[in-house]
Amino acid sequence: MKLKHYINLFLLFAITPAFAQEKGAQINFETTTIDYGTIANGSNGERVFSFTNSGSEALIIKNVQSSCGCTIPKKPEGSIAPGDTNEIIVKYDTKRTGPFRKTITVTTNVEQNKIVALKIKGTVLPKE
Repeated sequence: MKLKHYINLFLLFAITPAFAQEKGAQINFETTTIDYGTIANGSNGERVFSFTNSGSEALIIKNVQSSCGCTIPKKPEGSIAPGDTNEIIVKYDTKRTGPFRKTITVTTNVEQNKIVALKIKGTVLPKE
């Protein structure tokens, strides 16, 4: 009888964390890398990183910074409520010919993993 009791307690403590909701703000991106592929010189360089706040508190995007002046990121203003979806818009200067790999650093109020690295890559063809 005691063994059955201990097994039930073990199962209760082992399974409970799987159903616990994340405390605080949590950011989950649909993807953290966007591949432009091979694109024409001067074409539209704007892409979108969509994300959701899967936590229990408001998410704040404190800063979004690119590794290069050729990439301009735009962060959402204000806070993102739990369960809400928003986006970070990134615009790459497609007048620069050749392959590229850039990193966009996102700083948030998430307790763990405050900083998220987003990446863009691709190749811009020479002018025709």
